Amino acid sequence: MVFVDLETTGATGTVDRITEIGIVEVNEEGEVREWSSLVNPLTPIPAFIQGLTGITDDMVADAPTFAQLADEVLSRLHGRLFVAHNARFDYGFLKNEFKRLGLDFKAPVLCTVKLSRQLFPQFAKHSLDALIDRHNLHMPARHRALADASVLWQFWQVLQQQMSPEALQQAVSQLTGRSSWPVHLDPALLDALPERHGVYLFYGDTDLPLYIGKANNLRQRVLSHFSADHRLAKEMSLSQQVKRVEWVETDGEMGALLKEAQLIKQWQPIHNRRLRRSNELCTWRLVPMSKGEEEGLQPELAWARDLDWGQQDQVYGLFGSQRDAVKTLREMAETAQLCLATLGLDKVPAGRPCFGYQLHTCSGVCIGRETLSAHSARLQTVLTDWKVKTWPFDGPVMAREGNSWHVLDAWCYLGSARNQSEVQMLLREGRPAFDKDTYKILVSWLPKLGSVISVNDGEVCSVEFPAIS
Repeated sequence: MVFVDLETTGATGTVDRITEIGIVEVNEEGEVREWSSLVNPLTPIPAFIQGLTGITDDMVADAPTFAQLADEVLSRLHGRLFVAHNARFDYGFLKNEFKRLGLDFKAPVLCTVKLSRQLFPQFAKHSLDALIDRHNLHMPARHRALADASVLWQFWQVLQQQMSPEALQQAVSQLTGRSSWPVHLDPALLDALPERHGVYLFYGDTDLPLYIGKANNLRQRVLSHFSADHRLAKEMSLSQQVKRVEWVETDGEMGALLKEAQLIKQWQPIHNRRLRRSNELCTWRLVPMSKGEEEGLQPELAWARDLDWGQQDQVYGLFGSQRDAVKTLREMAETAQLCLATLGLDKVPAGRPCFGYQLHTCSGVCIGRETLSAHSARLQTVLTDWKVKTWPFDGPVMAREGNSWHVLDAWCYLGSARNQSEVQMLLREGRPAFDKDTYKILVSWLPKLGSVISVNDGEVCSVEFPAIS
């Protein structure tokens, strides 16, 4: 096995570069060899990183490049178990460096963060500093590659002393095993899947997605679909059909939720039941009515396609069909002793009591025992929790999440952008059709942001409406 640590110019393996490599090699006889080298990243090291690691531009100016070290590094890693703390980081950086040279680096990987979590679940923290304090490990120079790699070797020795060989081997096997990965999927995906927020798409034999899902950790979520322990037959069926996996990374959970809803409505995957586009989306709209000389309000079914969403008022509920809308209103009417005839849900001759009055579920507005204004007021009260919110801004806004801007308008998600030109492109493409899932996501998430920026004038706008349940 080899214990590996890297120092880098940043956190993104596809962009940033390695500045130092530290490797502790341990063979089957227990012989230990240490090797390290500074690496010229061929790019300036940010001041923050210089302060953190102590590695400066001057220190690496005359150091070999990774291309010059590649053969040496590869010979030390070849055929060994790759052990690192937050291993995806170190392994990803090395894989990208080798890829730039036209080499496909692969190795079995063991993450000591995951190993510590599995063996010591009673502890909340499993950072390298936490391991050093918990197990009294010796650290000569924190944030230097060989020193950090040496700490991992010390941690392994502690585990050998505290754990039985069987228990330790079982934990390692569980964390490094790939037996559940489908044989018809490219194994390289295992190395490429990022541990980031995003949306993943499963494909079969066609270019139409079978399933689309969101994840806070793409790697973990995708792998979970291929567990040997499928709870349902449909999960097993899906895993057997998948021939290709694609994904879109996002800068946070809000972006993942919005992108998932957008893509599901765009592609309508056969294995997705939630978030699918509804062609019958409708709502209840309160309109004026009169009964003799009395004035009141009556619910009228309105179709989503006919409304100017965001500007509407006196609109209640979002339903996938007329049937659902009527059923819900009937249930509310019964609870609040509203008259189904006055609501327009039942036909009764004028002056005759409705059927609900006979069952004591109507207060008698149909026969004049209750005023129409009182009935309308009670109707408005019972509908309060169902009110669809108006768009609280004068036009489109941008909501910041990480390095992305989510462009939003009238409860619609136009897309995410990283610069002004991308924002303008999304605006030119126009708003998509209103959908209830995006509405619910935005009503829930916008208050968490506190403020957004108006696209029209660049002003900061406060988000002042409460989240829905």
